[in-house]
Amino acid sequence: MHFMQLLKSLDELLYEVMSWLVFFPLTLWRTLTQPITMMEYADSELHDPEEQQYEDALSPPLFLLLAILITQAISMSIDSGTNTFVADQAGLASLIQDDTSFLLLRLAVFSLIPMAFAVSQVGGRKRRMTRKGLQAPFYAQCYPVAALALTLGVCTSILSSNTGEGPRLAAQLLIVVALLLFLALEIRWLRRRLHCGWLKATGRAAAAFAVGICTAIGLAWLFT
Repeated sequence: MHFMQLLKSLDELLYEVMSWLVFFPLTLWRTLTQPITMMEYADSELHDPEEQQYEDALSPPLFLLLAILITQAISMSIDSGTNTFVADQAGLASLIQDDTSFLLLRLAVFSLIPMAFAVSQVGGRKRRMTRKGLQAPFYAQCYPVAALALTLGVCTSILSSNTGEGPRLAAQLLIVVALLLFLALEIRWLRRRLHCGWLKATGRAAAAFAVGICTAIGLAWLFT
């Protein structure tokens, strides 16, 4: 009986992993082409029964995790040397023993950005800060942040490689464009959610982004 249960579990795991090959690019495409729709989708799906949630897309946290996993794989393929975080064992860097722990650190760093915007949204609506109340805003933010993380990861890998000036310049330009588009999206989103004007939405988006980025940089700095 235990052996049959193990086979069934492996069967479900294999199907789940293989389904990522289909739904990751689909989720990425929909996030890039219809970001507001996907953010609303992430929010609304939480109201469905758990077994019916995110049937036609990856769940937001899983999408963010896979995006960061892909960026790390690209980085490792370009730079075949030992990761500096793994090699450096001084201070808190000693906690980063292998690429798996480094992946968890990257996930924690990028997760700070959606959390900062989720806190800003809940605070802007003057609602009590609760774990349940933060979940929907956090999930909604994971979709665009995953796309941003994937873009930044690919671009920084290009910048750290030995490519020519052309690709490096294109990567730098893409980073700037991606950040501007992300901020513009967040301004639109906060304006819709908070029912406020452009000025207030811009201020809140800029503040949340600054808090998320500064906290992420501070966390990363502790491990350098």
